[in-house]
Amino acid sequence: MAVTITDIKGVSIGHASDFEALTGVTVILAPSGMTGGVDISGFATSSRQIDALSTSHIVQKVHAICITGGSAYGLDAASGVMDYLEKRNSGFDAGVARIPIVPTAAIFDLRVGSAKRRPDKNMGYRACQQATDGKIAEGSVGAGTGATVGKFYGTEQAMKGGVGIAADTLNNGLIVGALVAVNAFGDIKDPISGKILAGARKAKKSMEFADTSGLMRKGVQRPIPVFQNTTIGVIVTNAKLTKQNASSVAKIASNALTKAISPGNTIYDGDIIFTLASGEIEVDYYTVGLMAEEALINAIIRGITTAKEVKGIPSFLSQA
Repeated sequence: MAVTITDIKGVSIGHASDFEALTGVTVILAPSGMTGGVDISGFATSSRQIDALSTSHIVQKVHAICITGGSAYGLDAASGVMDYLEKRNSGFDAGVARIPIVPTAAIFDLRVGSAKRRPDKNMGYRACQQATDGKIAEGSVGAGTGATVGKFYGTEQAMKGGVGIAADTLNNGLIVGALVAVNAFGDIKDPISGKILAGARKAKKSMEFADTSGLMRKGVQRPIPVFQNTTIGVIVTNAKLTKQNASSVAKIASNALTKAISPGNTIYDGDIIFTLASGEIEVDYYTVGLMAEEALINAIIRGITTAKEVKGIPSFLSQA
């Protein structure tokens, strides 16, 4: 039976996209609160309210995850998500107010569109207004609007990244899904065939792949701009997990980044994986982690294969 993330009770997903500035916001809403976890494998993450996911933090529930473009500037989008949730009386009860817990991470897309027009509070709010538990758009939308992959030769010879979603289920009712914004330094590969689906190209007008990992193994040197690549994933499940186990699931799932991205988890990437767990199904966390890894691989591939060409940056679909 086909399932998706929004089959999990209380979860909805929304995008807000700026197709002129080529940036956007994607939000996963869980207003009733879900157990959260995180694994940070990147060297240059840009984030907000990640501390709430620590096992030592008093907060036990997360009310949304926000993925935004605009690098650190785009983190302002989380304020709009908080406003939206506050108006619906969702958040941590601090006595005098309810404070929505919204861990947020940003990708660097400033070289693709406008470096001066970034996601803000209003865009974060709009993403929440667009949230649905129905069919969710993928590809060059939301946080994936300005995402790119294969940047060994810079953006000029890169290809389009995007947002992808995948999920699977077991007979006991367990659902494990993944949403990802793919904005990687490396190429995207089919882990089974090893075929490059999108990545660095040999020339600006060429669709022939350069093979980033192959070049680097041969010692080919390039002045690579750092801090401009990030793959951000969110694992969503109806499993019952502790905060510690939710972070363990995120860590296991992050193996997908080295299986579908070549090379993955580089010093040029700010990768981060979140987990949200609703707590309905009793199951060992390692099973959830393995399913999460597979879902994240499939989501990465979907983010690439559904993305559309923008501003002369070709996509997987450009090869058809």
